[in-house]
Amino acid sequence: MENKSRNPHVLMLPNTRQGHITPMLQFGKRLVSKGIKVTLVTSVYLSKSMHVDPESSIAIETISDGFDHTGSENGGRTVDYYSSFRINGSRKLAELIEKLAANGQPATAIVYDGLLPWAHDVAKQYGLFKAAFSNQSCAVNSIYYHVNRGLLTLPFNGSHISLPELPPLLPSETPLIFYKNDWLIFNTFYKLEEKIVDWMSKLWKVATVGPTLPSMYLDKRLENDKDYSINIFEPKTSACMNWLNGKPIGSVVYVAFGSVANPVPEQMEELAWGLKGINCYFLWVMSDSMKTKLPNKFIEEISDQGLIVSWCPQLEVLAHESTGCFVSHCGFNSVLEAISFGVPMVAMPHWVDQQTNAKFVEDVWGSGIRVLQDEKGIVGRNVLQKAIKEIMEGDKGKVIKKNVMKWKELAKEAVDEGGSSDINIDEFVAKLLCCS
Repeated sequence: MENKSRNPHVLMLPNTRQGHITPMLQFGKRLVSKGIKVTLVTSVYLSKSMHVDPESSIAIETISDGFDHTGSENGGRTVDYYSSFRINGSRKLAELIEKLAANGQPATAIVYDGLLPWAHDVAKQYGLFKAAFSNQSCAVNSIYYHVNRGLLTLPFNGSHISLPELPPLLPSETPLIFYKNDWLIFNTFYKLEEKIVDWMSKLWKVATVGPTLPSMYLDKRLENDKDYSINIFEPKTSACMNWLNGKPIGSVVYVAFGSVANPVPEQMEELAWGLKGINCYFLWVMSDSMKTKLPNKFIEEISDQGLIVSWCPQLEVLAHESTGCFVSHCGFNSVLEAISFGVPMVAMPHWVDQQTNAKFVEDVWGSGIRVLQDEKGIVGRNVLQKAIKEIMEGDKGKVIKKNVMKWKELAKEAVDEGGSSDINIDEFVAKLLCCS
């Protein structure tokens, strides 16, 4: 398709999860600030439930994932769901590209989620610039690369795994794809993963563009960029912030495991009694299904000590002076947010890339303490309490707090004018201008 537009127009196609939409959307805002038109492409069903900032600078278009009326949760995020998204999404994305061209808004490029590789083929079909976007660390993607190329075989053999520019990894510390793209874009920043970024850059055109947080929390150069603009779940902002405002500085343990994790009843019980047994306030985010696994009358018993909500404004919570520690599943978005706000972590990984992230949080970045499961796969209450107390009160906690403040400053430096991420975004924009 011939593209005669003078103004670059980027289509952004994230996977249909909050944690995938958010970083790509924030990257889009950076492009808009540099004169690029950006359109976020999401599923028909998800668009019906999204809470969208009416003043957002990014347009929204929809395509079908095959679950327009029942939602992707009915697909169970299984192979069947992604197969349906590939079949329906490929066709509908092509139709969208043609519609935009007919309306005088032809697309220049597609930035797509690495979990949706079929978008690469659609972009190639229409001669569009293409870039894969990853919201996982460069370290995790390096492991994927070595497995996919047969350089690292499954199941992992031996006590440790050695890969270029990574620390020795236990098999349990590895995560439970690459097409020929023009660019590979990562929501990380150079100083955080300097050695592995340099190694990957020998193989591909790699650009680190993170942390993809709203500008007001970092460089403050994007006016009115105060939040993520799109939320699938409605945060209980007033309840959370009013509760935090009444607590002493650094006294609150914030507990959140993302939108997917659903711990088994035994784990919920250990978490509950572990938090109740510490001499700290706590704010715990959990779904209704998680609440059913709490001990009887637990919520009533901790009413003076804790607050339990279904969803919260995580950025505001982490930025609040009362927050002293973050107990997290170690999804990479949460790791980057904690680092960007200088909040120490208790790393309690569940699946996929989180094991590797937790390894780096403790052993590479020194930004938290990792808690280990017992032989039943449960993190016990005593293990949790020990880690929290060490961060809130111990000598190791003082070292960790010093480390996270260092990373906080480096995160700001990366996205500020002339920083590594800012330079990479400028280079990406220049490439788009050449292609338009």
